[in-house]
Amino acid sequence: MPALNKHIVQQFLLFTGIGAIGTAGHYVTLVVLVEALRIAPLLASTLGFIVGALINYFLNYQYTFASTLSHRDTMIKFGLVALVGAIANSAVMHVALTWLDLYYLLAQILATIIVLVWNFSVNKLWTFAAPTRPHE
Repeated sequence: MPALNKHIVQQFLLFTGIGAIGTAGHYVTLVVLVEALRIAPLLASTLGFIVGALINYFLNYQYTFASTLSHRDTMIKFGLVALVGAIANSAVMHVALTWLDLYYLLAQILATIIVLVWNFSVNKLWTFAAPTRPHE
């Protein structure tokens, strides 16, 4: 496997591992809000998504992408990527809960898989990408 592809695979695996930690934060928040506080699953999922996004940002900044860019720049970009991810998460949850009548945790697993691919791709190519020099 060429070195660049190997590096991307390693980054994706680390991103996924860190994502599992963020996802755990998301799911714990979701289950506690639904089961203990009786908050609607869609709202609870959105709040859990925010918890997971914060965990993911700090761990991916430090470990996956070993970023040296400013938090000001990367956090804004990461926030925008997460916002689109949150909208996609909510849309998938809505469809899975309303149209497919899936159990809320199964719906969340489906949403998580879809959003994972989006988040890695855009964060790799945009959020944590090293700035390039303009052609001279």
